[in-house]
This record gives sequence, C-alpha cells and structure tokens, in this order.
Amino acid sequence: MSDESDQHQHAAEPVPLSARSELARRCRAVTEARWFALTVFTVILANAALLGVETYTGLAADWQHWLRLAEHACLAVFTVEILLRLAAHADRPREFWKDPWNLFDLAVVLCAFLPVVRENTTVLRLLRLARVLRTARFLPQLRIVLVAVARSLPGTLSFLLVGALLLYVYAMVGWVFFGRSDPEHYGSVGRAVLTLFLLMTLDGIGDAVRAGLEVSRWSLLYYASYVLLASFVLVNVLIGVVLTSLEEARELERDESPARRPAPVAPEERRHLAERIATARRALDDLERDLQHDLRHDLPRDSERDAGRGRARAPLAVAGEPTLPAPGSGP
Repeated sequence: MSDESDQHQHAAEPVPLSARSELARRCRAVTEARWFALTVFTVILANAALLGVETYTGLAADWQHWLRLAEHACLAVFTVEILLRLAAHADRPREFWKDPWNLFDLAVVLCAFLPVVRENTTVLRLLRLARVLRTARFLPQLRIVLVAVARSLPGTLSFLLVGALLLYVYAMVGWVFFGRSDPEHYGSVGRAVLTLFLLMTLDGIGDAVRAGLEVSRWSLLYYASYVLLASFVLVNVLIGVVLTSLEEARELERDESPARRPAPVAPEERRHLAERIATARRALDDLERDLQHDLRHDLPRDSERDAGRGRARAPLAVAGEPTLPAPGSGP
C-alpha cells in the first residue's frame, strides 16, 4: 500500500509548465478569439479598399501621405498577426508548417519586406492584392471553393487537352470547307480556332450557320456536331469535375474542422485530470479495504444466522390443533 500511495502522490503532483508551452497557450487564446478574427478580417477589407482608392489619380495625389500611413498600419497588423500565429504553435511548430494557409500568409507578409519587392510598385501592388485572398481563412465556404478549384486542376488539364484536340480537328475541317469563302474567320488554322472558341459560348452561332449554308448544306451538320460536343458535352464534363472536387473539398474541410479535431490538452487541465484520477484511485482503494473488512466480519454472523434459521424450521403448534410428531420419532 505504501508503493501505491507514493504513486498516487507522484500522480497528484502538478506538472511544471515550460515557458514555450505557456507562451503558446496564451497566444493560442488570442488567435482563437472571435474578436481577433474579426479584426484581421476588417484590416484585410480595409487594405482592399485602399487599393481601390489608389486607382483614382486625384484622390491618390491628395491623400498620398495618409494612404501610405494606412498601408504601413495594415502591414504592421499583418506582421503582428503572423507572429502571434507562429507563437501559438511554439509547442508544436510542425502543425504550423502543415497548414497551407499559414504558409501563404507568411509568404505574403515576408515578401513585403524584401527590398526588390518594395522598390517595384507593380509587384508591391500585386502583393497587396494577394492579401485579399486571405479572407478565405475567415470564410469557410470561400475556402472550400478555393480548395475545390485547386483540386480540380488535374481534371481541368485533361479537359483542356481534349478541348484543344477538338478545336484543332474542327478548325482544320472548317479551313478545308470555309477557307476560301470566309477567309476572315477560316483563312488559317489560327483564325479558325479563334472563331470556334468564340462560338463555344454560342455567341454568333446563328450568323455562322447562315454563312455556312450559303457554301454547303453539310455545314449544318458541321456546326450542329461542334455545338453538341463543345458547348454541351465538354462543358458538362468540366462542371462534373468541379462538382466532384467541391464535394471532396467539403469532406476535407469537415475532417480538418477544429470542432471535429480534438483540441490539445493544456498542461493545467492535465494536472487537474491527474489529481482527479489520483483521488478516484484512493477512493476505490478505501472502498475495497472496507468491503474486505466487512466480508471478514460478516462470515461468522452469516453462519450463526443460518443455524438459527435451521432451528426455526421445526413445526410450531397452532392454537387449537394437536402438535404432530416429528418424522422418525416414537409414538
């Protein structure tokens, strides 16, 4: 029992917190707060508004100083945000680098401090424009759509290859049949591809069919088959690829949702849990000792009680009736 009590005492001892774990806990409490997300989201929208204001030459010239200060303030907020997120993963840094959104935010912030980027106005504006995409971190539906677009790229490349092959074949056929009569649209393979690409949206298909009927009645079959394959089949295939990727992105987001992912146990919670487990163990040990003690003292009482019950089974005389002799007794 002394060994068990020593183990219980060791289990109940508080777990010391390291400075890195304490820093991560406090920064995580800030980054996971709702006001923090709303603040960063508001700054992102303000940064987008500043980019729009700078497109007006008059306003940009009159408010150049204030616009520059606002840009520096936005950059400072983004820098503090990414530092807090880094500190929130101080106890588990690998999880920070596993998240692609963290890498994107870090790249956007770090590029703003590069001398080459800061000296190039065009690149700097494009970089500031990339900050608008960071709204996807705070909008789950937008994040799902972006992930779906990224996951649909392999299928989209296959679709583009099939579409390019289809355009090339129909462009060559169009050049053979309409190259002389309509050189403006089918004078070369390049012009034919451009014409068919515009016809893929069914814009101007009526004029093209009328011009083709003047050359040959077989042109109706040419345009009908092209519209059927390019505008209906290929577009529906692309929609199917995007919808499949969208469903996969939703499942991925659902699996990686913080609500479904078990939150890491804080050191203080771990210490309280260890104390409660130790207390429960001591209570169970005390209850076991009491039960064993009661069983040892109740065994003699149970034997005496059984003997008394045997004596009580003897027949009793009922008032007004003769007492019957016990079986085996004499007359």
